[in-house]
Amino acid sequence: MKRFHRTAIASLLAMGLTAFAGPSLAADDAAALAAQLQGLQAQIQALRNRIAELEAQSEGADPDTLADLQAQIIQLSTAASSANETASWNRGAPEFRSSNGELRFRPRGRVVFDVSTTQGSDFDERNISGTEMRAVRLGAEGRMGALRYKVDTDFADQEVSVKDAWIAYEWRALNLPMELFLGNKLRERGIDASNTLVRNPFQERNAVAGVTGAVNSYYGLGTSLKVHGHSWHVGMSITGDDLDNTGSADDSIAYSVRTHWNPLKRPQGFVHLGTWYYYEKISDEVATINNIPRIGPFFNDNLRVSASSLSSPSRNEGWGFELAGVYRNFWATSEIGERRIGLPSTVVIGGNDRVGREAWAVSAGWLITGERPGFSTRSGVWGTTRVLRPVTEGGWGAFELAVRADDFDFTDAERGGDGQRTTLALNWYLNNHSRLSLNYYDWTTDNQVGSFQGEDSGESIALRAQVVF
Repeated sequence: MKRFHRTAIASLLAMGLTAFAGPSLAADDAAALAAQLQGLQAQIQALRNRIAELEAQSEGADPDTLADLQAQIIQLSTAASSANETASWNRGAPEFRSSNGELRFRPRGRVVFDVSTTQGSDFDERNISGTEMRAVRLGAEGRMGALRYKVDTDFADQEVSVKDAWIAYEWRALNLPMELFLGNKLRERGIDASNTLVRNPFQERNAVAGVTGAVNSYYGLGTSLKVHGHSWHVGMSITGDDLDNTGSADDSIAYSVRTHWNPLKRPQGFVHLGTWYYYEKISDEVATINNIPRIGPFFNDNLRVSASSLSSPSRNEGWGFELAGVYRNFWATSEIGERRIGLPSTVVIGGNDRVGREAWAVSAGWLITGERPGFSTRSGVWGTTRVLRPVTEGGWGAFELAVRADDFDFTDAERGGDGQRTTLALNWYLNNHSRLSLNYYDWTTDNQVGSFQGEDSGESIALRAQVVF
């Protein structure tokens, strides 16, 4: 009899939980949710009645049976209390939300796989082919009322590195939405440098992003503030080195600001104007500056533009301007930027010299299948391209053609090099979260230092498959 009671009650519990777990995550209407709650409540009442019957028996109920029934009531009550909670799969991974929307949690991740080849260089070491896991990232983000958080960890190149790791607080002041961030975060600097790479129409960032960066690169650990208006935004930050600082010396401290404005904003499109500036007090621990950005696929470490190494830098600053626009399913962007590095003067004792490093980039694209470009009017960066007919729903996906020309110029230094690049891109968006992309690079370098000196040119082709959730 005991075995029968336990088996029957376990079956009842399994059916109840199955009825809850399956539809409740997908149900959108209140009627279905109410029916689930009624069913759970009926099961709880049936269990309570059974307990009362056992306790009323003259010979007394078996304690183990009563304990099992009580545990099952607790489980069903927990399921009933959480039936108002929902989960959404709109962003490629489940986002769990409380009934009032105040509590949210979503796992994050990305897998980015590249295969590339380079030919035509006068140096055999540059004519190489191979595969690369450009990104293998896992993380999470969530919300607790006005408090948000995000953590992303990357495992590419067999190394573990923390990318985003911050908490943020949202509020309104002067009738404007504001957000304060604390932690490690991508700094704002131009269109491409402020943007997560997997949303960019091209596989790699442009020359302005590669040439004009601070010593502590794209990310910085510190605090930042964002203020948004109807057609503008301002982002400010004070940040030190990335998370890999050993703690044995002062950080290089960067003070950054970026703003954008949409002077024309219509349903069919908009115009974007932007500018940015940063000043960086360089740590005494930094003995030299020698950035050598890639000019081709990320896999090819030999394909770079070499800048002359600068010794004993004392200060670093950068500035830039942005012009972009979107009209229906067409888009275009342009950027220009310069980095100025302060050095001890070689002419005036106690004086300072400045060495400039410059770059520009122009690009344009066409979404052949009619989608609207994912460029954001809110923050002036690339966001998600919303696919009208996803492959995963029986459609063709979205196709995009894009072209970019950019220039790397380090010639203000005594032995600085320069480089030019033209990139053609074909993107196939399978859905909002996955993409196949083919990039063709035509590049030229003229390095004055390093292993690949003198004029050189060639072509590279890179294929990428990515899933982002």
